[in-house]
Formats: sequence, C-alpha cells, structure tokens
Amino acid sequence: MNPALLIFIIVTLAILALSLFFSFVPIGLWISALAAGVKVGLMNLVGMRIRRVIPARIVNPLIKATKAGLDVNTNQLESHYLAGGNVDRVVNALIAAQRADIDLPFSRGAAIDLAGRDVLTAVQMSVNPKVIETPIIAAVAKDGIEVKAKAKVTVRANIDRLVGGAGEETIIARVGEGIVTTIGSAASHKDVLENPDAISKTVLNRSLDAGTAFQILSIDIADVDVGKNIGAQLQTDQAEADKRIAQAKAEERRAMAVAKEQEMKAMVQEMRAKVVEAEAEVPKALAAALREGNIGAMDFYNLQNVIADTQMRESIGKVTGKTPEKDKK
Repeated sequence: MNPALLIFIIVTLAILALSLFFSFVPIGLWISALAAGVKVGLMNLVGMRIRRVIPARIVNPLIKATKAGLDVNTNQLESHYLAGGNVDRVVNALIAAQRADIDLPFSRGAAIDLAGRDVLTAVQMSVNPKVIETPIIAAVAKDGIEVKAKAKVTVRANIDRLVGGAGEETIIARVGEGIVTTIGSAASHKDVLENPDAISKTVLNRSLDAGTAFQILSIDIADVDVGKNIGAQLQTDQAEADKRIAQAKAEERRAMAVAKEQEMKAMVQEMRAKVVEAEAEVPKALAAALREGNIGAMDFYNLQNVIADTQMRESIGKVTGKTPEKDKK
C-alpha cells in the first residue's frame, strides 16, 4: 500500500475519532466549570450524555448557583431536569430569593416549578406586589338602583402556599362577591357613591386570600358609576305581566260567554224544532178529530178563521212596526 495513502487514512480516522470524542464528551464545558471553581467530573458529564441529559442545562445553572453562594449539587439539578422542570428558572428564583432575604430552599422551588407555576415570577411578586384589576361588577342597592364598580387588588405572592393554593381567578371572584354583597346591603345607592372606601374596607375584612397563593395587601375602588333603575324596571315588568294575566282571564271569560251563547242558540234551535214538529202533528190531530166526530165542520172553519185573523194581524204589525195590542190602544 502506498505510504502516503496509509498516512492519509490514519489522519482521517484520527480526526473522526477526535470529533466523535469531543462531540460526546463536553471538554469545553468541563473546562468552563473548572475555571469557575465548580467541581464536575468528566465521567459525570459523560454519564449525563448516557442518561439523555444535556450537560449545559445542568452545568451552566450550577456555575451560576455556585457563584451566588447557593448550596446545590448536580444530583439535585439533574433530578429536577429529568422530572421535566426548568432548572435555569429555579436557580434564578433561588438567587432572587437569596438577594431578597426570602427563605426558599431548592426542594420548595423545584416543587413550585413542577406544579406549573413560574417560581421566578412568584419571588419577584413577593418583593414587588402585583395589582390585579377586576372587571366591572354590577350590583343593586336596596333602593333598586344599580351600581357598577371596578376594584384594583394589590397582592403579594405567598411562597408557602404556591403549591396547592388558588390563583388570581379565585381572588377576582371573591372580591367581586364581596363587592356585590356590600352594595346589596347598602340602603341607598347614594351611600355607596358617597363612601366608596366602605366597600374596600368591608371586603378587605373578609379574609378573601384564605387558601390562595397570594396575600391581599389592599383593595381600592377604582371607579363607581350608577347603572339602571332595576327596581323600576322590575315593577314595570311585573305590571306588564299582571296586564297579560288580566287579558288572558278576560279572554277566557269572553270565550266562556261565547260558548254559553252558542249553547243557548242551540237550545233555542232545538226548541224551535220541537215546536215545528208539534205543529206538524196539528193537522193530523184535526183530521183524526173530524173522522172521529169530535169536532164539526163549523168548528174547523172557525179555527181556520182565527188562524187567518192572527196571520193578518202579524203581517200588519211587521209593516207598521206596531203590534196588534198597540193598534187596539
């Protein structure tokens, strides 16, 4: 084999071996740790690679924590990383807590981070309180006037209750409930407008931060406005409802009267039918009486004259508009 070719192959294999070695073993990261005074074994870094842990995600926060004087080790950081936590954010929160003289051990910070809360923001809120603004809350005073209020709640994070404590939504809901209760117990909406601070004092004394991850420092009423006259509107709606009920009852009575009238007409028609039926029997009875000799021919003619005279009188009464009795008078 050509010596030059052999040397080229050896050099290429050496370069590939060194590239593979330096890509698997973070020599540069190990040197940075030694320069910062952090004792991290080279085999420990190789073990991180084997455990599918990115060494930079552990070593860099460890250097930061060591420089800040925190007592943490690679096992703590690596276990938190494997649990799905954000190592760098937890270390930053521990440094911020140390600077603010807040007692925050690594175990609690890791638990807060794994619970889904931003532990760094929580530490910052412990130093610099946050203002939560509620939406416009409408309530009705005893005089029926609607009052709309908006509050600003100043809260501070409670590190001890971040795990398992309620969030901002609970604070807003409880403050809104307290505002509605306070306005609803006021005798007049004017009392609320004159003393809006009475709302904040009453709500603040209700210990609304119990069981939450925050401590309420103050509740300030940012805006108070008068809304609709709910009492008058309710009375109007009630009057309209009463009117509809009365109309329904009147319609029911009218329907009953119409039904009664129809019933009476049916009865009259039935009686007329019976009269017509009875009148139809009269000629038969007369014929039978004549055959049997109960009445004579003259009696029959006299009866016909009476009927004719009656029909004539009725005809005259229809034409003149007077009854035969009035004509006699």
